[in-house]
Formats: sequence, structure tokens, C-alpha cells
Amino acid sequence: MATPSQDNRGGRANRQSDERSPLLQRGESHASEVESEEIDFDKEDSDNPKQWTRRKKLTNVGIIALMSILSPLASSMFTPGISVIAKSLHTSVNNIIVATTGFVIMLGIGPLILAPLSETFGRRKLYMVCFSIFTLLHIPMALAPNVAVLITARTIAGFFGSVGIANGGGTISDMCTPEERAGIFGWYLLGPLLGPTIGPLLGGVVVEKAGWRWVFWVVMIVCAVNTLIGYFFLYESYAPIILQRKCEKLQKERGGHYTYPGQDNRPLQIRIWENIKRPLRILFTQSIVLTMAAYQAVIFGTMYSLYTNMQDIYGNPPYNFSTSQVGLLYLGPGLGFLTAVWFLVPRIDTVFNKMTKENDGESKPEFRLPLANIGAVLLPVTLFIIAWTIEYRDRVHWIVSIIAAYFLGLGQVMIFNTVQNYYIDAFAKYAASAIAAGATFRAIVGGVVPLFAPAMFEKLGYGWGWSVFAFLCVALAPAPLLFQKYGPFLREKFAIEL
Repeated sequence: MATPSQDNRGGRANRQSDERSPLLQRGESHASEVESEEIDFDKEDSDNPKQWTRRKKLTNVGIIALMSILSPLASSMFTPGISVIAKSLHTSVNNIIVATTGFVIMLGIGPLILAPLSETFGRRKLYMVCFSIFTLLHIPMALAPNVAVLITARTIAGFFGSVGIANGGGTISDMCTPEERAGIFGWYLLGPLLGPTIGPLLGGVVVEKAGWRWVFWVVMIVCAVNTLIGYFFLYESYAPIILQRKCEKLQKERGGHYTYPGQDNRPLQIRIWENIKRPLRILFTQSIVLTMAAYQAVIFGTMYSLYTNMQDIYGNPPYNFSTSQVGLLYLGPGLGFLTAVWFLVPRIDTVFNKMTKENDGESKPEFRLPLANIGAVLLPVTLFIIAWTIEYRDRVHWIVSIIAAYFLGLGQVMIFNTVQNYYIDAFAKYAASAIAAGATFRAIVGGVVPLFAPAMFEKLGYGWGWSVFAFLCVALAPAPLLFQKYGPFLREKFAIEL
């Protein structure tokens, strides 16, 4: 258990090197007229999240990973039935796409607010409150009498549903050491990619067999089950909150005054405001974060544009697939995601540990980036293939574009995972701020681009339309290699005081 300590040097050293979290602005504790006793974790304290059993860690990760899958899944699950919903609500297809846009944009804005709040009130409390609200908001979606109610409910739901994306990276950093992180992180990061992929797969079947309203009932039921499991099995992982509770318990049992290292006694509103500003400061002052956030934004914009146009591409001549058959096509990129996470993502740790060893045991964030080059090559190549096989779909079998989508999914995962791990290593205790900045940027682009994609495809055709995304990926492809070489220089030159 945590024990009182007047001079816990070992604990302080561990705390300086760990990555437990991100957005808490520690600041200087105000002087107190009352003598206080400082407590910290013991070396092998079972209350310390980094000392938890692997089973306990994976239970936390599993519940949070489901949250991070379910909210993006909800963003796209009804896309196979967009035309059906538009007809049912007597509105246009573009208005239904707006319901997706609002949801996805709020998935990005949410982390700017919810991540710092978790540093104040605890991770578990935020997870449970926000995901409960997210679950309940599916009731007005399922009962929506018009498109205005649908758009409003989905937009608000996007904000609360972002809690898994906002705090998942921080939670994993709370529990895992750098040497073991990438493999576990890889499965968690499947959520933002796999969710939008399996959503249409399931949604196509539900829309066809039970009607579009049951899409929202099904999501609500699954989310409710996960929330209930979280209520019983999700543990608080943020160390300052755990230590704060220890202090309160000791004060109640023994009297006296207790503090913990790095305790921030500033007024609540000041702490929250400073924490909210930090992600935006990182995004717009750090060239590495801005560039890689743009890379992820292009990936998400491409992904959502593909998903919202799958029905139009494959549901019309020459393919004439049914709604449920179109849903099955999402298995292409989905299997690419799973292949990458199963076989390639664990190698991120392997490469990192090998390069650290070769560098006399000194690790660098840039050691996370070599495998990003797999994605840098695959993304533009596969997008060009998808572009022109769809353009000439009357002459090319549909399986060709789906095979390309498989490798597109693989490439997306490699960029996404290496960048997220790079953020954690490069920004240490402010990693969640960097992750939140990237999440906001990519979600806004991912939400807005699909609104303009149909007009672009209509004007340029699918060939040149999809090639626009491919050329953007070509322009960004050198980024991982350049940051691998010049990253240390850039981090030192543009160091920021947070």
C-alpha cells in the first residue's frame, strides 16, 4: 500500500521517468501552514497501477478498448442505410451525412475537454458518467421523428462517446511500461479504425433485416452491457487520484494532514483551463505533432469518404450488391487492421528495444517510427489502385479494389500506432495532450471531408477523385523518415514550456 514518506527518493525518481499521465499540470503546491506528511507508492505496491497483475491491466484495457470501438462504430453503423433513413425522415442524403459529420467532429472536440477532466476527477468516473450518457442518447436516435432530432442526438453523443478515445492512451500509460506498451496499445488503437469498419458490416445486416431504427437499439444494448461490466470491473488507474484517496483515508483514520508528490493545490478552474489550452499549444507549436496529425487526418478523411460512398460504388451497376453484401465488403480493410495489429504492431516494441540497445541503452522517441514507413508506402499505392479500379469498375472485378483496401487498412494501422507511441515517448507526462491534439485534428477533417467528397467525385470522377487522397499521402510519405532523422533536433529547437 501507499506509505507515508518524508524523503521517498526512489518513488520520486520513478515518477519522473514514468508516463502515467498526461494532462495534469502539476505546478507548485501552495505552502501550507499545517505540517503535512507526504505519502507515495512503495516499490512493489499493489495499489500502483504499474504494479498491477497483467490480468487486471488487460481487464481495464478490454473495457476501455470496447468503448473506443463502440463510439466510432456508432459513427458509421447506419451508413449502409443512409438512403433508407433519408427516405423515412423525408430529407436528403446530405442531411443524413451531416448526422455523421456532427458525431465525428465531436469525437475530436471531446478529448480537449474530457482528457483534462479525467486528471481532476479520475479516469473511472469520467468513463462511467460519459459512456452512460452516450448509451442513453441512442434512445432519441432510435425514436427520432425527424432529421433535426437525429442530428442533435448524434452530435451530443459524439462528445460523450469520445471518452474512450480521450483517456485510453493516458490510462494505458498509467499502467504499462514503455517496453510492453506498443503491443497492448495496438489492440486499444484498433477502436478508432476497426469501429468505423465493422459498423457498416453489422449495420447493413440490421438495416436489411430489422429496419434502420434497430441500428441504434442494437448499439444502445451493447453499450449498456459494456457500461455495466465497467461498473463492476473498471479500476481507477490515475496515480494522483489514487494517492489523493489514500491521503483522505489516512486523514480520516489517523487525523493530521497528508499530501502526495506533485500535488496541485491551485483552484480547480485554473487547473482545468490550463489543461484545456495545452493540447492546442502543442498542436500549433510542435511541427512534429502538426505534421503527423495532418497525416492521420488525411487517413481518417480518406477512410470516412470511402465508407460513406461504398453503397453508391458497389450497390449500383455493374456490381448491384445488396445492402448486406456491401456491408460485407468492409471486411477488406477490417482484416487489414487485424493483420497489422496481430503481426506487425508488436514489432514496434521489438524495433524500439533493439535500437535502444544499440544506442547504449538510451531510448529515443524516434525509435518508434521505422515501421511507419510500411504505411507510408502502402497508403498511396493502394489508394491509386482503388481509384482506378473503381473508375473502370465495368472492366475490373470488384475483388481487386477490396484486396487493395485490405492493404490500405494495414498501412493505416502502422501509421496510426507508430505515431501514437511516438507522442507518448516524445511528450512523456504531456502525452495525452499531444494525443488529444491529434485526435481533434483528425476527427474534424474526418468528419468534414465526406461532406465534400461526393461533389469531388461527381466533378472529377472516382479515378481522379480518389487520386487526390493518394497524392496527399505521397506528399506526407517522407514524414516518418524525416522525423526519424531530424526529430531530436526539432524537439530541442522547438521545445515548449508546458
